[in-house]
Amino acid sequence: MFHIVVNGCQNVKLQGVKVSASGTSPNTDGIHISQSQGVTVLNSKIGTGDDCVSIGPGASNLWIENVACGPGHGISIGSLGKDSQEDGVQNVTVTTATFTGTQNGVRIKSWAKPSTGFARNILFQHAVMNNVQNPIIINQNYCTDDDDCPHESSGVRISDVTYQDIHGTSATEVAVKFDCSSEYPCTGITMEDVKLTYGNRVAEASCENAGGTASGAVQPSSCL
Repeated sequence: MFHIVVNGCQNVKLQGVKVSASGTSPNTDGIHISQSQGVTVLNSKIGTGDDCVSIGPGASNLWIENVACGPGHGISIGSLGKDSQEDGVQNVTVTTATFTGTQNGVRIKSWAKPSTGFARNILFQHAVMNNVQNPIIINQNYCTDDDDCPHESSGVRISDVTYQDIHGTSATEVAVKFDCSSEYPCTGITMEDVKLTYGNRVAEASCENAGGTASGAVQPSSCL
């Protein structure tokens, strides 16, 4: 299962972590952080069959810097909203990260059902994507079991998320996907200096129930 878990902690520093697991090994998150404050992850190389770093309910004031991720499912906030009464995630910075051949780059994911959860004040900056399937993604219809998925609207409120200086290549045509809650649309999403290509072409962006602004050179063209 998870390699390293930080749960119920304060002021933890993880530096120079190396995790190596098969890209097909399920639930092998490299570092999972939940119900913790003041956690720093620095200068680490993580390859797994799940999230390189996953951030769960109750995590706040996190600094994640210089992480190389791949294989794996990216650096993810969530999944959130699995429980109806749930703590939120706030004040998270992910900076200077490299993603190589991963399923996702920077991701926020929540279940499509009522919840008190939230994700706010999130900064993803200075990231390089190398052939990543979903470089930038918010998925508020997340589910792990196709046969028993909730088909409601996610109660998780996502706000004030910034994507800054993110460059590289997407393995799929849709490089930016914001699939937000119909009941609580994503607000305050900011795109600054983003350039993602698909093959030799400009990639596409897809937005559902997402609002915000774009500045600087943003490619694919913002759908916010």
